[in-house]
Amino acid sequence: MLPELFDIDTALITTRTVVRRFRETEGKSFFQLLHANEAAIRDLFPDLLKVADTQENAEWYIRQELASWLLQQSFSFGIWDKESALMIGFIQVIHLDWALPQGELRFFMDKDKSGKGLMTEVMAMVVAFCFHQLKLEKIGLRTPNDNFTTQRLARKCGFSREGDLRSSLRRSSGELTDLMLMGLTKSEYEKV
Repeated sequence: MLPELFDIDTALITTRTVVRRFRETEGKSFFQLLHANEAAIRDLFPDLLKVADTQENAEWYIRQELASWLLQQSFSFGIWDKESALMIGFIQVIHLDWALPQGELRFFMDKDKSGKGLMTEVMAMVVAFCFHQLKLEKIGLRTPNDNFTTQRLARKCGFSREGDLRSSLRRSSGELTDLMLMGLTKSEYEKV
């Protein structure tokens, strides 16, 4: 455990969103978000759909994520619309390797809110959080080679393609597809 991370921000404010650590009793909102977007996220987040298959299990998951935050194992945020106060997305810093230190992002936005630049705001804020507060030296993400929306978003936030993992994602149809690895180092981020 890193004592310098005891006082990191638990809420990040963008122009149109509040990106904050989950709270107890938010499992219902998370369950609703997941299942409203099931078709869009089925291939990328099958683990979330499985573990949060009921409102009670979603609450259990949220509480596990709170514990993981406190133990500095992962940092999960709900994305909340400022105007409506509804949960509209999810973003995590996962696969933390404190020896380097580095981590990986995974995220999704509600299908009705996509394409409005909200995720660009959120990503920029979370990337800054990773480099300035978590003191990471590198952030990565993985996306299917045909997910051009995520690739554009990552490039807007400074990420570059680093390579491919061939046949590393099995879609719900059973088809194997390649994943693109994208990364951003702290030194690259500071140059921008």
